[in-house]
Amino acid sequence: MEDTGIRAVRKTDLGAVQVLNQGAVPNVNSVSVETLKNFIQQAAYFRVVVSGGVVVGFLVGFTPGADYGSENYAWFCRHYPEFMYIDRVAVAPEHRGKKYALGLYRDVERLAFAPLLACEVNLDPPNLRSLEFHRRFGFRQVGTQKTEGGAKTVGLMIKSLAPLTV
Repeated sequence: MEDTGIRAVRKTDLGAVQVLNQGAVPNVNSVSVETLKNFIQQAAYFRVVVSGGVVVGFLVGFTPGADYGSENYAWFCRHYPEFMYIDRVAVAPEHRGKKYALGLYRDVERLAFAPLLACEVNLDPPNLRSLEFHRRFGFRQVGTQKTEGGAKTVGLMIKSLAPLTV
Protein backbone atom coordinates (compact mmCIF):
# COMPACT_ATOMS: atom_id res chain seq x y z
CA MET A 1 0.00 0.00 0.00
CA GLU A 2 1.26 3.45 -0.89
CA ASP A 3 2.19 5.53 2.12
CA THR A 4 2.44 8.90 0.36
CA GLY A 5 1.61 10.16 -3.15
CA ILE A 6 -1.17 10.54 -5.71
CA ARG A 7 -3.09 7.48 -6.86
CA ALA A 8 -6.45 6.44 -8.31
CA VAL A 9 -9.33 6.49 -5.87
CA ARG A 10 -10.52 3.16 -4.48
CA LYS A 11 -14.00 2.33 -3.25
CA THR A 12 -12.51 1.93 0.22
CA ASP A 13 -11.43 5.61 0.06
CA LEU A 14 -14.94 6.98 -0.48
CA GLY A 15 -15.78 7.49 3.20
CA ALA A 16 -12.63 9.59 3.67
CA VAL A 17 -13.27 11.46 0.40
CA GLN A 18 -16.80 12.31 1.49
CA VAL A 19 -15.56 13.65 4.85
CA LEU A 20 -13.02 15.85 3.00
CA ASN A 21 -15.73 17.01 0.58
CA GLN A 22 -18.21 17.87 3.33
CA GLY A 23 -15.49 19.79 5.16
CA ALA A 24 -15.00 21.95 2.06
CA VAL A 25 -18.69 22.97 1.69
CA PRO A 26 -19.72 25.68 0.53
CA ASN A 27 -16.64 25.87 -1.73
CA VAL A 28 -17.76 22.54 -3.18
CA ASN A 29 -21.28 21.10 -3.20
CA SER A 30 -22.30 18.44 -0.73
CA VAL A 31 -22.22 14.85 -2.07
CA SER A 32 -23.22 11.43 -0.81
CA VAL A 33 -21.07 8.32 -0.89
CA GLU A 34 -23.49 7.01 -3.56
CA THR A 35 -22.72 10.03 -5.75
CA LEU A 36 -19.01 9.42 -5.23
CA LYS A 37 -19.49 5.81 -6.34
CA ASN A 38 -21.08 7.15 -9.53
CA PHE A 39 -18.11 9.50 -9.98
CA ILE A 40 -15.82 6.45 -10.11
CA GLN A 41 -17.79 5.31 -13.19
CA GLN A 42 -18.28 8.72 -14.86
CA ALA A 43 -15.19 10.78 -14.03
CA ALA A 44 -12.19 10.78 -16.36
CA TYR A 45 -10.04 11.73 -13.38
CA PHE A 46 -10.68 10.77 -9.76
CA ARG A 47 -7.49 10.59 -7.76
CA VAL A 48 -6.51 11.03 -4.14
CA VAL A 49 -3.50 12.33 -2.26
CA VAL A 50 -2.28 9.95 0.41
CA SER A 51 0.03 11.06 3.22
CA GLY A 52 1.18 8.64 5.88
CA GLY A 53 -1.27 6.08 4.52
CA VAL A 54 -4.25 8.44 5.00
CA VAL A 55 -6.33 10.09 2.23
CA VAL A 56 -5.80 13.83 2.75
CA GLY A 57 -7.02 15.26 -0.56
CA PHE A 58 -8.76 14.47 -3.83
CA LEU A 59 -9.69 15.86 -7.24
CA VAL A 60 -12.55 14.82 -9.54
CA GLY A 61 -12.65 15.79 -13.23
CA PHE A 62 -15.01 15.07 -16.12
CA THR A 63 -14.61 15.22 -19.90
CA PRO A 64 -17.52 15.82 -22.32
CA GLY A 65 -20.02 12.99 -22.55
CA ALA A 66 -20.21 12.11 -18.85
CA ASP A 67 -23.60 11.51 -17.28
CA TYR A 68 -23.25 14.38 -14.85
CA GLY A 69 -25.90 16.99 -14.05
CA SER A 70 -23.76 19.93 -12.92
CA GLU A 71 -24.90 23.33 -14.24
CA ASN A 72 -21.28 24.41 -14.58
CA TYR A 73 -20.19 21.25 -16.40
CA ALA A 74 -23.15 21.77 -18.77
CA TRP A 75 -21.97 25.36 -19.44
CA PHE A 76 -18.56 24.10 -20.55
CA CYS A 77 -20.20 21.37 -22.68
CA ARG A 78 -22.15 24.10 -24.53
CA HIS A 79 -19.07 26.28 -25.08
CA TYR A 80 -16.11 23.94 -25.67
CA PRO A 81 -15.84 20.66 -27.62
CA GLU A 82 -12.90 19.24 -25.62
CA PHE A 83 -11.95 19.93 -22.02
CA MET A 84 -11.21 18.42 -18.64
CA TYR A 85 -13.69 19.93 -16.18
CA ILE A 86 -12.28 20.05 -12.66
CA ASP A 87 -15.44 19.56 -10.67
CA ARG A 88 -14.07 19.53 -7.16
CA VAL A 89 -10.84 19.46 -5.23
CA ALA A 90 -10.41 19.36 -1.48
CA VAL A 91 -7.51 19.00 0.93
CA ALA A 92 -7.81 18.37 4.68
CA PRO A 93 -7.37 21.67 6.57
CA GLU A 94 -4.35 20.38 8.49
CA HIS A 95 -2.63 19.53 5.18
CA ARG A 96 -3.27 22.82 3.35
CA GLY A 97 -0.18 24.74 2.36
CA LYS A 98 1.70 21.52 1.51
CA LYS A 99 1.04 21.93 -2.24
CA TYR A 100 -1.18 18.83 -2.46
CA ALA A 101 -3.80 20.63 -4.58
CA LEU A 102 -1.02 21.89 -6.86
CA GLY A 103 0.24 18.30 -7.17
CA LEU A 104 -3.22 17.13 -8.23
CA TYR A 105 -3.51 19.90 -10.83
CA ARG A 106 -0.06 19.06 -12.21
CA ASP A 107 -1.10 15.40 -12.35
CA VAL A 108 -4.20 16.31 -14.43
CA GLU A 109 -1.96 18.29 -16.80
CA ARG A 110 0.55 15.45 -17.02
CA LEU A 111 -2.15 12.99 -18.02
CA ALA A 112 -3.33 15.46 -20.73
CA PHE A 113 -6.93 14.29 -21.06
CA ALA A 114 -7.84 17.34 -23.15
CA PRO A 115 -6.29 20.52 -24.54
CA LEU A 116 -8.18 22.65 -22.03
CA LEU A 117 -8.70 22.59 -18.28
CA ALA A 118 -11.98 24.10 -17.08
CA CYS A 119 -13.39 24.89 -13.66
CA GLU A 120 -15.54 27.32 -11.76
CA VAL A 121 -14.76 29.34 -8.68
CA ASN A 122 -17.34 30.86 -6.35
CA LEU A 123 -17.51 34.63 -6.73
CA ASP A 124 -20.57 35.05 -4.48
CA PRO A 125 -20.09 33.86 -1.83
CA PRO A 126 -16.45 34.49 -2.64
CA ASN A 127 -13.74 31.84 -2.49
CA LEU A 128 -10.76 34.17 -2.70
CA ARG A 129 -8.21 31.47 -1.90
CA SER A 130 -9.40 29.34 -4.84
CA LEU A 131 -9.62 32.33 -7.18
CA GLU A 132 -6.02 33.30 -6.42
CA PHE A 133 -4.81 29.68 -6.76
CA HIS A 134 -6.42 29.31 -10.19
CA ARG A 135 -5.11 32.66 -11.43
CA ARG A 136 -1.57 31.77 -10.33
CA PHE A 137 -1.92 28.40 -12.05
CA GLY A 138 -2.76 30.10 -15.36
CA PHE A 139 -6.56 30.02 -15.47
CA ARG A 140 -8.51 32.96 -16.86
CA GLN A 141 -12.18 33.77 -16.41
CA VAL A 142 -14.32 33.35 -19.56
CA GLY A 143 -17.79 33.77 -18.11
CA THR A 144 -20.02 33.95 -15.05
CA GLN A 145 -23.13 32.07 -14.11
CA LYS A 146 -25.70 32.17 -11.32
CA THR A 147 -26.34 28.73 -9.85
CA GLU A 148 -28.48 27.12 -7.17
CA GLY A 149 -31.43 29.32 -8.07
CA GLY A 150 -29.35 32.49 -7.85
CA ALA A 151 -27.85 31.68 -4.44
CA LYS A 152 -24.33 31.50 -5.91
CA THR A 153 -22.43 33.24 -8.67
CA VAL A 154 -19.46 31.42 -10.16
CA GLY A 155 -16.63 32.51 -12.39
CA LEU A 156 -16.12 30.03 -15.24
CA MET A 157 -12.41 29.62 -15.91
CA ILE A 158 -10.17 27.88 -18.43
CA LYS A 159 -6.51 27.11 -18.92
CA SER A 160 -5.14 26.09 -22.31
CA LEU A 161 -2.79 23.11 -22.32
CA ALA A 162 -2.27 23.18 -26.07
CA PRO A 163 1.26 24.11 -27.12
CA LEU A 164 1.63 27.55 -28.63
CA THR A 165 2.22 27.61 -32.37
CA VAL A 166 4.29 30.39 -33.89
